[in-house]
Amino acid sequence: MNPIRFWQPVAALAFFGAMASVHALTNPPIRVAQGVEYMCGGNGSAEAAFMQTVEPRWAAALEFSVSRAKPGHVPAGVKVVVRERYSNRQVMEASADAPFMLARLEPGAYEVEATLAGVTLEQPLTVFNGQSSKAVFVWPSNIDFAAATGLPRTEQQAAARTGD
Repeated sequence: MNPIRFWQPVAALAFFGAMASVHALTNPPIRVAQGVEYMCGGNGSAEAAFMQTVEPRWAAALEFSVSRAKPGHVPAGVKVVVRERYSNRQVMEASADAPFMLARLEPGAYEVEATLAGVTLEQPLTVFNGQSSKAVFVWPSNIDFAAATGLPRTEQQAAARTGD
């Protein structure tokens, strides 16, 4: 038997197995809150690319950031509350430790509250059947950034002194 012919399928299986495991690492878990499926992700570049790729397949996309934040510093511990706009009935409450949250909300009109470091921002969100809707939340940079990003205060203060 020709050794090259033997190793070609083995090499192909190893390559595709490695690619599958890398792909699995970029897929955040799907969770459920009050019967609504959601997924949070985007902490790394591969995961952010994955979230942006699948965003059109989800009814609602929420994006979180802090104004003038350093690259790689993402909000942590964003509390998200989704309410029906006209009845004020709470539909979903969850926490996001990543810059993107995708949710399978039913078509309807919603108010979305996102709280980070004690500062609550509110955005309207209307979900239409078969379309993805998006709300973007950007907190001002003068909030307690260390609490918002999960950085220890000493790193925040050092960055402020060096101008980074």
